Amino acid sequence: MENFIRTEKLIGKNNIEKLNKSNVIVFGVGGVGGYVSEGLIRAGVGNITLVDFDVVSESNINRQIIALYSTIGKSKVELMKQRMLDINPNAQITAIEQKIDLNNINDFDFSKYDYIVDAIDMVTSKIAIIQKAKEYNVPIISCMGTGNKLDTTKLQIADISKTHTCPLAKVMRKELRDRGITGVKVLFSTEEPAKVNLSTSGKAVPSSIVFVPAVAGLMIASFVVDELLD
Repeated sequence: MENFIRTEKLIGKNNIEKLNKSNVIVFGVGGVGGYVSEGLIRAGVGNITLVDFDVVSESNINRQIIALYSTIGKSKVELMKQRMLDINPNAQITAIEQKIDLNNINDFDFSKYDYIVDAIDMVTSKIAIIQKAKEYNVPIISCMGTGNKLDTTKLQIADISKTHTCPLAKVMRKELRDRGITGVKVLFSTEEPAKVNLSTSGKAVPSSIVFVPAVAGLMIASFVVDELLD
């Protein structure tokens, strides 16, 4: 197969083999997580677990890589799995259709993964994943907010303690600090969130455009690959 021949020219055969043997789990396969998964499989990571409970909705089409009119109502993890196997049929892809919370986080054996990606929106789920990663001493990167943002150049990766501006990062800093958890890598944006109109229900629905979650996902994938190759 020649699907990684150009990557091999760039990083070498040994590193291609190392990526092929690596085992990564991605929590959340939405706007960010879908592009994380895309980046990992195209880079040559050979073992990837996808975790998400959701199905594609029409409102996902503006930004999610597996969202099409033909995929509305279908499982995100199953769609992403089939897409990834179409990119690399030799990869081992596991799709788990499940919503992560404190009640089921122990269902996952974190010790078998080389890297963990948290691309979930819910704070309680993010904290549960980070706590478990720290318990097993498995490296993790967590994505902060990409909604209500336009400027991809304001995205960066840093320790959670160095974050600012991002409302989600502010909440996560406090929650992790209260639990004595340090040394967590995150992707966040230094851009001030756009002010959005309330929906008809009176709730603030985050705005979005494809560029920011897509770039965020590919930045995370690049970071994970660099870490796997040390």
